Amino acid sequence: MFRNAMDDLHWDRAMLAVFAELLTRDGPDGPVADLGCGPGRVTGHLDSLGLNVFGIDASAEMIRMAEQVHPQLRFDRAPMEQLTVADGELAAIVAWYSIIHMPPEQLPDVFAEFARAVRPEGLLLLGFQAADEGFDLQPYDHKVAPVTRWSPSRLMELLRPHGFAPITRMVREPAADERCRHGYLLARRV
Repeated sequence: MFRNAMDDLHWDRAMLAVFAELLTRDGPDGPVADLGCGPGRVTGHLDSLGLNVFGIDASAEMIRMAEQVHPQLRFDRAPMEQLTVADGELAAIVAWYSIIHMPPEQLPDVFAEFARAVRPEGLLLLGFQAADEGFDLQPYDHKVAPVTRWSPSRLMELLRPHGFAPITRMVREPAADERCRHGYLLARRV
């Protein structure tokens, strides 16, 4: 079902390409973690861009599916707030539409864990459903499970205390088959 999921996601591929280019050109060497990797579609895509990437997901079933589709890649089972990596081990983190499933009050702890795991000068790329203009966050009845939609500004406010500085943020309008706007936030750990 997800093997060709990236084919029609032009903006997603563009943001992931910029992330990969920054990391390979200016970023620190080291592993990249795809957090909340699900069936591994973004993990596989980042691997095709030449990154040393592995996936982490809390769901054993998602890890099983990811390993089946991408047997050459590493996938670990762990929650985002308890990563199984050493301090500063990661060159970067991608959390692609996975923070939306976290209760808003838990996000500062999740971002603290991201900061612990990413080395200085490392990158963080978030993909998320974006809140409507004028809102910091909004509950949203997602097709799969309830989620929170975020404004890029509010997410950046939550990231700053953990040593992340913005590189770029973007919101795009929904495609014909989507119900809400989508956001992207790229930051560097200082």
